[in-house]
Amino acid sequence: MSEAKLFSPAKAGAIELKNRIVMAPLTRNRARHEDDAPHDLTVKYYDQRAGAGLIITEASQISPQGKGYAWTPGIYSDAQVAGWKKVTDAVHAKGGKIVIQLWHVGRISHPVLQPGGADPVAPSAIAAKSKTFDGTQFVDTPTPRALEASEIPGIVNDYRKAAENAKKAGFDGVEVHAANGYLIDQFLRDGSNKRDDAYGGSIENRTRFLKEVMDAVVGVLGGDRVGIRLSPFSSANDIADSNPQATFSHAIKLLNGYGLAYLHLVEGQTGGPRDIPNGGDLSALYALFDGAHMGNNGYDRASAIEAVETGAVDLVAFGRPFISNPDLVERLEKNAPLNVLDTDTLYGGNEKGYTDYPTLAEASVAAE
Repeated sequence: MSEAKLFSPAKAGAIELKNRIVMAPLTRNRARHEDDAPHDLTVKYYDQRAGAGLIITEASQISPQGKGYAWTPGIYSDAQVAGWKKVTDAVHAKGGKIVIQLWHVGRISHPVLQPGGADPVAPSAIAAKSKTFDGTQFVDTPTPRALEASEIPGIVNDYRKAAENAKKAGFDGVEVHAANGYLIDQFLRDGSNKRDDAYGGSIENRTRFLKEVMDAVVGVLGGDRVGIRLSPFSSANDIADSNPQATFSHAIKLLNGYGLAYLHLVEGQTGGPRDIPNGGDLSALYALFDGAHMGNNGYDRASAIEAVETGAVDLVAFGRPFISNPDLVERLEKNAPLNVLDTDTLYGGNEKGYTDYPTLAEASVAAE
């Protein structure tokens, strides 16, 4: 067994973690089709992975309008809260900790996924050169409708209600999804936010929506049970900013005032190269934040151990390795081989590629 700091306990705000390995939020498109609620297979999936120091659930829409992909779970209805409560109970029974990622996709949606076939909404009526899954096929995301200023308080209130529902469902906290080109990120970036009101123009204005969301969520749970995910240098979902270092420095300084549990940064391109553009400095962004630092993007055992040992980050989030290795923490600790990921079963489907990956113990029995 390794004695690396990666495998030692840690704290993220009020959340005490048995190790520093985090299961990253992973969209799997397996919610119940009729109501976007978690179900028994969801419970099994997260229960299997409760060895993580912290589980961050798949992104979960805060409202029907916040939905951008078929069969993703929500956290706005009684059925969804009841489904998630079974998940949190199962994870807690194994000594795990779990937070839910709160999501509004903004323009990364399609009328077939929206209530009444409405157009998706965004800060400005600018289409993303992106695609979404409508339940049958991948389709282009259309030009969204620019939100009226009068509509924004209602969306902020949806975040507040989602935080209240997360509390009812027994989560240890929430992560606000402000990354990867979704609604909050769309407000932050000057490539997608061309507003000329209090929510656009200056960096201060472009961070206003983020601030209002954080006021709402922290008001429900307290800052020490709220984390946030940012992707400063990612162009996921056709997102762009003329000066991301300045934009996200301002945003993180603002966030630092909330006493948050952690700052979760996508280091480089989402699910891609870790390269940082000229003028970008991840370590400078981390240094602005007083809470726990969580790194994410392409880590393996060696790089995760090194990052924690050197103090570059406090926690390391693993994504795809957690899909194919329910016992990832044990495998990393023992430096055991990892299961091969079946990329054909990532999105949608049933237990295949979801809950049927073997643990080390199960693999050894099968080999006898």
